Amino acid sequence: MLLTTLSFVVVLGVVVFVHEFGHFIAARLMGARVEAFSIGFGKLFGIRRGETEYRIGYIPLGGYVKISGMVDEFMQGEEGIKGEPWEFQSKGTPAKVFMITAGVLMNFIVGFLLYSAVTFFDGEPQVMETPTVGNLAKGYPAEQIGLLPGDRILSADGINTEQWEIFRNYVQARPEQTIQLVWLRDGDTLHAAVVPKSVEIERDGQTSTIGLIGIDQAVQRVPASLSRSLMVGGQTTWNIISLSLKSVGMLITGKASVKDFTGPAGIVYLSGETARAGWVTFIAFIALINISIGLLNILPFPVLDGGHLVYILIEAVIRRPIPTKVKLALQQVGLALLLVFAMVVTYHDILRFFVS
Repeated sequence: MLLTTLSFVVVLGVVVFVHEFGHFIAARLMGARVEAFSIGFGKLFGIRRGETEYRIGYIPLGGYVKISGMVDEFMQGEEGIKGEPWEFQSKGTPAKVFMITAGVLMNFIVGFLLYSAVTFFDGEPQVMETPTVGNLAKGYPAEQIGLLPGDRILSADGINTEQWEIFRNYVQARPEQTIQLVWLRDGDTLHAAVVPKSVEIERDGQTSTIGLIGIDQAVQRVPASLSRSLMVGGQTTWNIISLSLKSVGMLITGKASVKDFTGPAGIVYLSGETARAGWVTFIAFIALINISIGLLNILPFPVLDGGHLVYILIEAVIRRPIPTKVKLALQQVGLALLLVFAMVVTYHDILRFFVS
């Protein structure tokens, strides 16, 4: 429990600091005044240095940078905007866009650099072509018959399985049918009967039933040059962004539900699990959360950075500020909806990771 807690603090601390530092440094570069830089919400304690108060909050579920003259959930009304040159509203559209997107950009950059660093120091992950067991799915037949990561499948029903594809296709074609497996472990030959679980999948708009025993292909890491590491980091970052956008699209169209998303409770659990798996897995998890949180923040929803970006672009088109009361109302509604969404996701996280 202590490791899980400490791991979660590290993960969230890094992600929040990186994001808020992006906003902070962009505001300073654009000549805007930063009133507060906070890790966490509320105020546990704070230190003022110059025009900025640096705070640690007692609610460790995020953070914020308060830029003078910016209409956000921390502003009470029009009196927050005085037309001073160091205020957010006094800056041009490019400067506003830079300040509001810098946090997301910083999350993406750090995620990319972490993935690149892991690849450079630990090697590039490559899937093994042989039917070697990687991860095991909890509660699936492979776990029940005693297969372990690193086991090499030799045959299925007497058929030689030299390649992963041969073994996978054989199992998938036999849902709920008994298969005699033979595998190799540390020089010893083992065998057992396994019955693949019947699972429905959708391919090209059609639903079909396949058999799964709950194993992934094993992955080995091979040395990578700096240029190759940077390329892998970029590819991994883009793949995560693409997959996340696809997931959001599926949620909007009803093809996915909130049950498929991971919230704070899930991150707590996975922080501990990845920390126990080793530093490579843990650093990669921090990279993943950086990219995922960055992408979440740029979605065009009130309260999030993407919502503020929409305001900026609308104001650039209509050439006048959106009334502060309208912005504040949208912020409050957005905050309420976001809290409801977070609570629902957290509820399903608890059922998935801590109850089942």
